[in-house]
Amino acid sequence: MTAYHADSSDLPDKEVLTWDLFGRASRELAQVVADSGFDPEIIIAVARGGLLPGGALSYALGIKLSDAINVEFYTDVHETLPDPVLLAPLLDTESIRDRRLLVVDDVADSGRTLALVLDLLSSHGADTRSAVLYAKPSTIVQPDFVWRHTAEWIVFPWSDQPPVTPAEAGG
Repeated sequence: MTAYHADSSDLPDKEVLTWDLFGRASRELAQVVADSGFDPEIIIAVARGGLLPGGALSYALGIKLSDAINVEFYTDVHETLPDPVLLAPLLDTESIRDRRLLVVDDVADSGRTLALVLDLLSSHGADTRSAVLYAKPSTIVQPDFVWRHTAEWIVFPWSDQPPVTPAEAGG
């Protein structure tokens, strides 16, 4: 199934994250985590939106152990499934027992995805904290570490265009 974050050109007010600003945001968010005294052993990215921020924080914090958990919730701009759904392949929850985890996502919008992931990982004995680039006022979960707060729709550089398709042959 091909998916992207959808065209938001019809939205007059939006937060636009560029690749350059993403680099700065990642380093600043990593500094907040480092300054907090929390020393994560493993970074768990919430796929797909948390994959790039998770990788960036992994490097910025010097954490080699990382994994991802697949969750589907958003289907289009302002359109979601009734509830977030875990997708296969599932995270090896046995390997996280009694470990310090930093769960990373791009945004805590409603917070329901983050709540699902944090509850799941905590139920397996992990000490979990969360980090997001953006948090919205509507979130039901207050992330432990946030780079910026906004109420606007966010355009991320990794999902602002449709997927690449094969070029025409002979061109």
